[in-house]
Amino acid sequence: MGLRDLLSIPYLLRAEATESEPGQWRIRLAYPELPGCSAESAVVEDALRELECRRIEIIVGLVEQGNQPPVPRRPLSTSAPIWTARELGLAERVARLLDRSPQQ
Repeated sequence: MGLRDLLSIPYLLRAEATESEPGQWRIRLAYPELPGCSAESAVVEDALRELECRRIEIIVGLVEQGNQPPVPRRPLSTSAPIWTARELGLAERVARLLDRSPQQ
């Protein structure tokens, strides 16, 4: 399975809001199937952006090390991983690995 497929895997998303102080809320997001992939922020959009960035960095890091990330379900055929990576500022790192075969 190549990086394009690995970045297209839909992981389960866990979300919770916690009150850090009276009237002050934090959003915690995680992909529990991808170890170490979590984010927290006062703004849900910021937490989601950080979570997606971590997801890509974890998956790319594992691929660079020659390891495969967890594959709990089939990749989405409609996913556009290079677009997501570009939006998160990770396009250069992802693009050089994206079309590489798993054996390379």
